[in-house]
Amino acid sequence: MSTPLYDIPLQTLDGEPTTLGEHRGKAVLVVNVASKCGLTPQYEGLERLQKRYADRGFTVLGVPSNQFGGQEPGSAEEIKTFCSTTYGVSFPLLAKTDVNGVNRHPLYQVLTELPDAAGEAGDITWNFEKFLVSASGTAVARFRPATEPEAAEVTVAIEAQLPG
Repeated sequence: MSTPLYDIPLQTLDGEPTTLGEHRGKAVLVVNVASKCGLTPQYEGLERLQKRYADRGFTVLGVPSNQFGGQEPGSAEEIKTFCSTTYGVSFPLLAKTDVNGVNRHPLYQVLTELPDAAGEAGDITWNFEKFLVSASGTAVARFRPATEPEAAEVTVAIEAQLPG
């Protein structure tokens, strides 16, 4: 994929406008997250990735979505409190977002074009699907929800995208 993602308008969990351009020059792992999912403990691995690679030009970007079994029903304040008190999340979180369907966010319109390792593109299958965006703003890898954040294929891909 060659579509830069930097200019797509986004909104922080606090309701402030932002873009991926705020992370220009960093590798970014974009993950649709949920607070009441069997995969929610993946927040621990995501936070460890954040701590391990942040000073090397990397960030996780959490994107809460309530599209899978209603597993992210909370308000922005409830999501923020849950993430910080339960998992010590220090990486940025966006506003609750539709990642599939007719109201799919433009970010996910681009990301879902990227195939995973098995060559499958298309809809997000569940919470905690991961997309690695290069330091130049291009989606370069897709990892399905069951793939743990610290799995070898994820960390190898992150390390290959770290700037410098």
